[in-house]
Amino acid sequence: MGDGTFTRIYQNVGVQPPQWNNVKNSISSVFATVNAETVSIEVNTENLEIYADLLIEKVFFNLIENALRHGEHVTRIRVSYRQTEKELILVFEDDGIGIPEQDKDQIFTRGFGKNTGYGLFLAREILAITGITIRETGESENGARFEMMIPEGTYRFSNAK
Repeated sequence: MGDGTFTRIYQNVGVQPPQWNNVKNSISSVFATVNAETVSIEVNTENLEIYADLLIEKVFFNLIENALRHGEHVTRIRVSYRQTEKELILVFEDDGIGIPEQDKDQIFTRGFGKNTGYGLFLAREILAITGITIRETGESENGARFEMMIPEGTYRFSNAK
């Protein structure tokens, strides 16, 4: 993503009102657009929907693209969730090399990274519109693990099959 692409996307963050997004459908749609012939994806989110900016697919795309680009030997990406009393945690994890401990605090900073340094910064900005936070909790050498904390009232389970 060059500076022009980043600027165009960033200018669109928050322009449209947030909407309910089916997580499984969004991730499946994004995964179909990437070159991931040797990688399997497992999405265990049932009929989970999250209330988020229309650019939520850019967040999912970035997490998948980062796994493929930087994970080195990724063969599996898994998406799951768990609920707590106050929030739902959406978990994106892979079986690649992970993120070095010294980089974890910086990966969401604009300009940090091996490519353009905009992807995770932009993801955090998109999620923040509806109060969703993101952090990386994986163990270096054992894969990346991103957790999105989705506040009560901004997630639901639809009745659709």
